[in-house]
Amino acid sequence: MFSLVKNSWTNVLLCIQMTVVASDSISPCSITGYSANCKGLNLDQVPPGLPASLESLDLSFNKLTAITNKDLAHLTQLRSLNLEFNNISLIEDEAFASNALLKELSVFNNSLTQVPSKLLEPLTRLRSLEMSNNLFASAALGEVFSTLRELESLSMGGPLLLNLSREDFLPLRWTPLKKFAIKSASSLQHYDPGTLSVLQTDQMWFDVALDQKPEILPLMLKDLAGKTFAVLRFRNLFEFKYYTGSQDLFKGLRDIAARQLVFFRGKFNENLLRMALLNVQGSAVKDLGLVAIDFARSPDFVNDGLESSVTDLVLDNLLLQDISNPDILRFDWRFTWLSRVVRLTIRNVNFNYVPCDSWEEMRNAETVTIAGNRLTDEALYNQRCDYRSSMPKLRVLNANANELASLRALSALTAEWTALRELDVSHNKLGSTRESCTWKQNVTKLVMHHNMVDQVTFGCLPTTLLYLDMSYSNLDLLDMDYFRQATQLQVLLLSGNKIKFIPSGWESPNLLRLAVDGNSFGLIGEGSFSSMPRLVNLTAGNNPYHCTCDLHAFIQDTLGKGRLSITDWPGNYKCYHPEPLLEMTVAKYLPGRLVCDVRLVIAVSVVTTAAVAFLLVGLCHVFNVPWYLKAMYLILRAQYRARQEQGEAGRVYAYHAFISYSHSDAEWVRDHLLPCLENCDPPYRLCIHERDFQPGKWIIDNIIENIEDSRKVIFVLSRNFVNSEWCNYELYFAHQRAIGKSFNDVILVVKETIDPESLPSKYCKLKKMLSTKTYLEWPSEPKRQAFFWAQMRGVLGKATPTGEKAGEGGGGQPTDRVSMVELPLEVEDGKGEGEEDSTAAPAGQRQVVPPGANNDTEPESLLLHKVISYQAIPIEVV
Repeated sequence: MFSLVKNSWTNVLLCIQMTVVASDSISPCSITGYSANCKGLNLDQVPPGLPASLESLDLSFNKLTAITNKDLAHLTQLRSLNLEFNNISLIEDEAFASNALLKELSVFNNSLTQVPSKLLEPLTRLRSLEMSNNLFASAALGEVFSTLRELESLSMGGPLLLNLSREDFLPLRWTPLKKFAIKSASSLQHYDPGTLSVLQTDQMWFDVALDQKPEILPLMLKDLAGKTFAVLRFRNLFEFKYYTGSQDLFKGLRDIAARQLVFFRGKFNENLLRMALLNVQGSAVKDLGLVAIDFARSPDFVNDGLESSVTDLVLDNLLLQDISNPDILRFDWRFTWLSRVVRLTIRNVNFNYVPCDSWEEMRNAETVTIAGNRLTDEALYNQRCDYRSSMPKLRVLNANANELASLRALSALTAEWTALRELDVSHNKLGSTRESCTWKQNVTKLVMHHNMVDQVTFGCLPTTLLYLDMSYSNLDLLDMDYFRQATQLQVLLLSGNKIKFIPSGWESPNLLRLAVDGNSFGLIGEGSFSSMPRLVNLTAGNNPYHCTCDLHAFIQDTLGKGRLSITDWPGNYKCYHPEPLLEMTVAKYLPGRLVCDVRLVIAVSVVTTAAVAFLLVGLCHVFNVPWYLKAMYLILRAQYRARQEQGEAGRVYAYHAFISYSHSDAEWVRDHLLPCLENCDPPYRLCIHERDFQPGKWIIDNIIENIEDSRKVIFVLSRNFVNSEWCNYELYFAHQRAIGKSFNDVILVVKETIDPESLPSKYCKLKKMLSTKTYLEWPSEPKRQAFFWAQMRGVLGKATPTGEKAGEGGGGQPTDRVSMVELPLEVEDGKGEGEEDSTAAPAGQRQVVPPGANNDTEPESLLLHKVISYQAIPIEVV
């Protein structure tokens, strides 16, 4: 039992151990391809389980305190390692022994106390090394730095660095750098002349405060004399107090060939600024930046009214940015120092009022940016100023991120600036009011995204534009009149608005690029941009597209021809309608050709309709549908009249038989049929049209009524019968009467031999009767005619009394209802009694015993014609 318990605990501990190992192997970092992002995860050690194939690893903004020899040993392919903004105080000497491919290493802003020379020995391919903002007490570099032949960028130093010695940077004397940055304590205490003279670099960045030892600056500049720099940058030159001395600290600038000079942060008064500018105007500096400096006039500054001493400051670019005090623009109460600046940028300097003389002093400026200064229309355009001689060279005016609301004020301000071509007024409040504007014919580019425009704003835009950006401006409708006038427009950006539809007939003959992405329209088609013949670049994604045939045709036509490039295709094009296609990319919407090809749909519809029409016409012709419809109508009308005239309480037949015959067979009916049947005892009452039809009634009504009042219907068939239209009606009505009953009421008498197959298609009823009923054939031999009449009387049955119709004459007497019982046939034959017929009845033929014959005598064999079955086909009655 104890062994079982022991084994169980062993298994549990094993499972726990495996779980811990598995959890440790799961890295918390975001790994994409060969890069791992572990930034800001509060890690206190290098996470295990990182793939050995990693080439880039970011462990910045964590809580690492040490890097051991084992942490990165398996990352042999590592090229970039970012360890900045941790609290690393120890990196073991062999920590990078397996990372010989490392090219970028940053340990910026950590707690290292010594320059890690030993651990850099394997990193001979290092190009960028950021070691600044550590707790180095000395800036001395070990000889290992002389082996880093590929090093391009190096930053070092920290807040505890008080001294810079001549030997500190000697290992770099043969290494040409692209950037070198040195950071010292809040106040550098000692500098050995010649310390910086050994450096070769394109960019020199100083993060050195000289509050207590300002005289060090001339020594540094002297060591840089004769050198060429792309950028010379000073950060926090005076960090805590303003310089009030009289020594010219920037005198050495004249001997340095620096293209760009930047002062970042630090305290400046008018004296220090004038000192810097006077030396810059005699130097090679062409780009000057004053960024985030703390400017303030000295308490004892007095405006002496004399001309400015800075009159010859020739600059290609002057940047004044993120300065809280706008007085820096006229630090000596004048704007003269701006007079020879070509490109002037005043951004976020609280320059919320533009005096009239400022425009005059900026007369040589070609580009002026006064962005982010909370300028209003009244502050920018002062109606008391004379702008006629100001800004003669100005080509670009950037007034974005202010509080401008009037396009009319802008048009008035720039009316005299004939060289002006580009105007940027984005991130303002323009377009909210209806205005009348007058623009000169010179402005060709207008950038006004992120405003509040509407359709009426187009009425206040210059029509000479080549480039117009109205993106993200709450625009919902376009003004087609403006585009008809702005015929030179080449670029139109309308992204991120609320445009609900693309107008048809949108004319812009010279438009090359159009951006309408992120709007509210869902329908575009082949004709949407057909009036833009030069359009080659379209951005129209992120709209709620209706996936229709028009959209599919537009995409296929555009991609097929290749003339128009859709820049954001296909990722930004998704279906929003119909609902089953929601979120499906438009590229996957592939309707069939029959669905979308209108011409094909019309062709198929026309062909199908024509085929159906021809088929129906053919069927109507073959089956004589019109004739049947007319006949049915006549039957229903007659029956309706009959029901209206008399009830249907009891049925009394007026005739034993209705005779249907052709007029050409009337003589045979009168001479043979009527005498033989009406003159027998008892006589049969027969109905023929010549005698018994009621005068004044419709023929159809007479036919239907007398057929209904007759117990049987006798059809005298001949070629003449086939040619009679009325006979066909009588035949049809008799057939309709027999629906739902047997065909015993119909008697077919074939007067002349007729081949059923030769009958016209309209006699389908007759064909069917000939194929399904036994018919009587009139014999041409006189001796067989007596047998024919016996057959006829047998089929008609006994001549019981009939009910005579009121107001009608004719043979027979009116009596009770006709009996429906059929009687046996009587045979009258020319043979002697008891004489046997030489012709025996074939097998399968019906034998009938005529009435009156001796029951002991073998009955005559009556030949019944064979049945022929086929389909009935009606025709139209003419």
